Amino acid sequence: MDLLLKTTLIGLFFGTFGTTIGGIIGVNFKNTSHKFLSFILALASGLMIAIVCFELIPEAMEISGILSVVFGVIIGVIAMIFCDIFVEKKFEFSTISTNHNWKNNLLKTGIIVSIGLAIHNFPEGLAIGSGFDSSIKLGLSLAIAICLHDIPEGISMAVPMKNGGMSKLRVIYYVVLSGITTGVGAFFGALVGGISESVIAICLSFAAGAMIYIVSGELLPESNKLYQGRMTAVGNIIGLIVGIIAMTL
Repeated sequence: MDLLLKTTLIGLFFGTFGTTIGGIIGVNFKNTSHKFLSFILALASGLMIAIVCFELIPEAMEISGILSVVFGVIIGVIAMIFCDIFVEKKFEFSTISTNHNWKNNLLKTGIIVSIGLAIHNFPEGLAIGSGFDSSIKLGLSLAIAICLHDIPEGISMAVPMKNGGMSKLRVIYYVVLSGITTGVGAFFGALVGGISESVIAICLSFAAGAMIYIVSGELLPESNKLYQGRMTAVGNIIGLIVGIIAMTL
């Protein structure tokens, strides 16, 4: 029971610490030009593409068959479509192009990203929990690596929410909230230990599907709307490179 509690707390700490640091950095960015915001959203897109292509899908494919992976991805996409519709209705976002509504669109993007990253953090927590079941060294190394690559994720959440009109404290609150699912995942990972590989593969694929939708349905379209220059492509490429480096830590 002690090990279960410690594993959960470690997952909770490392899962929220990285995103919180990123969130604090994000809310303190002074440059709010459309060009800069477009760059940040494109950077987040590249980072997420790297996570999907070099972490989530390969891991899922390694432990299970193609059917589980495709099923998980489809369910993840469908779940995010429903989340998108819910957020749109809840906040009454408009599609009319005015100065006020581009801020609304940024806010919506930030909220959708935070939901998607909260979903993505759950299988990360599963990895930490099951890692501790194998050895303390493996569990800690996974927790530290996940914490480090959560920092740019926190930035990608905070910047659009802050520039969409949300207060700094509320932004940090949502950023911390999205990291809590890592602790939940760590609890289940440690509790079950030898959890079914098919279940883990579906969780990883589900997170991948959610992030694919966020990139293609939110981040890139919003980035291109804000600024239609080369900075969008540059941000995407830099995000991809940062993601690849983060995957190797």
